[in-house]
Amino acid sequence: MNRRNFIITSLGAAFLVRPALATPNQIEVFKAPTCGCCSAWVEHMVRAGFTVDARDVEQETLWSLKDRAGVTPELSSCHTAFIDGYFVEGHVPAGDIQRLLSERPDALGLTVPGMPIGSPGMEMGNQHDAYNTLLVLRNGSTAVFESHS
Repeated sequence: MNRRNFIITSLGAAFLVRPALATPNQIEVFKAPTCGCCSAWVEHMVRAGFTVDARDVEQETLWSLKDRAGVTPELSSCHTAFIDGYFVEGHVPAGDIQRLLSERPDALGLTVPGMPIGSPGMEMGNQHDAYNTLLVLRNGSTAVFESHS
């Protein structure tokens, strides 16, 4: 295994396993360094009371993390986060993540595929697209976790 694959594999393993000393609202976010909507989503999470460790990574590393977490291309968005054994893909509202952590379903995580206008980090004045937060189950199927209009 070369050094690059070792680093990518180590990163993926580290964030798919729940750390023993993590705080309940600590979320690790992987994003491109130039993505403004990702930074806006991070700010949304901080305002909601989460402790955020945002990491700028190369696109190849980001896609590798998504793949290892079970985020398929049709479920993907611009950034990927990990919290308490779950992945959070894209512009998922903080309230949905809080509900996920409260209910603890047997699932891989949550996603808001794409970048819907009006979702956290994608605000554009009074414009709002209706969108769903999807729960990604362990078999790869999805279910609507929350609808937003």
